[in-house]
Amino acid sequence: MAVTHTIGRGAPVAADAVRARLQGKRADTRGVGFRILIIGALAISLVTLLILLVDVAVTGWPVLSTRLGDFVSGDLRTSPDEAGIFQGLRGTFWIGVFTVGLAFPIGIGAALYLEEYAPRNAFTRFIDINIRNLAGVPSIVFGILGFAIFVKSLALFPDWLGGGLFFGGRTTAAAGVTLAILVLPIVIITSAEAIRAVPDSIREAGFGVGATRWEVIRAHVLPYAAPGILTGTVLSLARALGEAAPLILVGAVTGRLGQQTGFFDVAQLQERFTAMPIVITTWAGRPQQGFEALTAAAIVIMLLVVLLANGTAIVLRNRFEKRR
Repeated sequence: MAVTHTIGRGAPVAADAVRARLQGKRADTRGVGFRILIIGALAISLVTLLILLVDVAVTGWPVLSTRLGDFVSGDLRTSPDEAGIFQGLRGTFWIGVFTVGLAFPIGIGAALYLEEYAPRNAFTRFIDINIRNLAGVPSIVFGILGFAIFVKSLALFPDWLGGGLFFGGRTTAAAGVTLAILVLPIVIITSAEAIRAVPDSIREAGFGVGATRWEVIRAHVLPYAAPGILTGTVLSLARALGEAAPLILVGAVTGRLGQQTGFFDVAQLQERFTAMPIVITTWAGRPQQGFEALTAAAIVIMLLVVLLANGTAIVLRNRFEKRR
């Protein structure tokens, strides 16, 4: 009885001893210092961001409070009292459409092939390394690529497919495809990481009940990886909407545009264009005092557009997380 009692008490005593050694009674000074360091870095970043946002909002408030409607619906003008951002918003909208319509399906499809179908060999590792390298290439390089292919090379075939090539020349379509290519590596990388994070037990369960590979991917892998994929969508879309250097090379107009077209008019895709980053960059370099407030107001509108796009992606991500 005494031996049994001693053995019964030994396990809790040993557990307490191990827990005491692991936790220790000494103060974790290094851990506390590191925590203070990262919290301080976060606080500095948030304070800096808040100061910038307040400064931009205060500077642009005279425009936003007095002529918000005219400012949003107005055209580009040389006079700060008449200038608006309608054409910039239209160009940014169509660039976002191309990013969503081209980069996301192609990027998710490429990630699915690399993670679910492609064999693990030197060739696929070579492709993966190059995709990751492309994600770090400066945006100006993609602008040169778009200029060489879509503005110059494809424009040499004006009669192809009857009456003009859709992507050729300094058009909205050329700019949209260029930025879609720009964010494509980011979409592939984030989608591949999300697919790789799906537990193998989910795939094995699907195969165990007789499902094909595509059925497992469609019904199990993609729904489970959807939140991570949509997170990559947020990052890539925000980058595409904020890039200015590739648009300048592809032919974005920095002055007043010609014929006015509707916001959703598809004919705009084959016309000269501008976008919000171009408008902001151009106005920031104007010497007139009135353009300072216009620039700040345009930045506020641009932030709202990006937040709206990101908010939509975040809502979809949270919905998939709840379903998962």
